[in-house]
Amino acid sequence: MTHMPPGDFTLTVRRESTTLTVLVSGELDYDTSDDLLDEVGQLLTAGGPPPAEVRLDFRELAYIDSSGLTALLMIHRRTSALGATLHLDNRPSHLERMLHVTDILGHLTAPPAPT
Repeated sequence: MTHMPPGDFTLTVRRESTTLTVLVSGELDYDTSDDLLDEVGQLLTAGGPPPAEVRLDFRELAYIDSSGLTALLMIHRRTSALGATLHLDNRPSHLERMLHVTDILGHLTAPPAPT
């Protein structure tokens, strides 16, 4: 596993035919949550058919605060509007705990509503 100094935030994007994967590394907080939201938003509207699945991979997430959680809710809203399914992959224990305490895991990963 790669160890990063706290604060290093990077996004690594991979687009396959119907799947968009974004690896989130570092701290997802007040200073970086807009970066994630903007990047995913641009990728969802970049032209061509939208992805059927959006996978956020958190294997290298060091920290998340309420701003990061808000960004995940906004990404869910955008993916649902496009009919895409959001997946939160490789959740570290601190993210898992936050999702359970706030009781939004099921909401974020629920299948999109039929249009």
